[in-house]
Amino acid sequence: MSTRSTTSIRRARETDAPALSAVFDAAWREAYRGIIPGIALERLISQRDGRWWRGALRRGRPIAVVETPAGVVGYAAYGRARSGALKAEGEIDELYLAPEYQGLGLGRRLFRAVRNDLGDHGLPRVGVWSLEENERAATFYEGLGGIAGPRTLDRIAGVRLAKVGYLFR
Repeated sequence: MSTRSTTSIRRARETDAPALSAVFDAAWREAYRGIIPGIALERLISQRDGRWWRGALRRGRPIAVVETPAGVVGYAAYGRARSGALKAEGEIDELYLAPEYQGLGLGRRLFRAVRNDLGDHGLPRVGVWSLEENERAATFYEGLGGIAGPRTLDRIAGVRLAKVGYLFR
């Protein structure tokens, strides 16, 4: 008898809130340590607890999750572009995987699923913002065909950080 593990991408549910919080915690520690100052990073992570995620899910902006037999290991939040600065109709606000699941192709699958959903909702031109110092994200988005576009400064936990928009047509 063989067992087959499956990985699925689906809409997040309120019961996913603790897992979303855990993925956010691990992914942000791995991605932003040394970019966002330590105290500011810890403050941001502590704010994204299960209660915060349940509220985010109730607000209605789509969140898709990557689920493996081990549970939810990644997510993407997305929807209509939040500002005109990105020069896209659709926007992927966040796309994160737990560090131990990065590099396995799950991020690419999640990105494509979300991009297809945006296209199905009449938002074919998609953009995503990334902190300029996050070289792993730049490599990821450029590898998916993203073109570096607008640049701006963002204030994250009181710290000014440069960010770059990647555009997908």
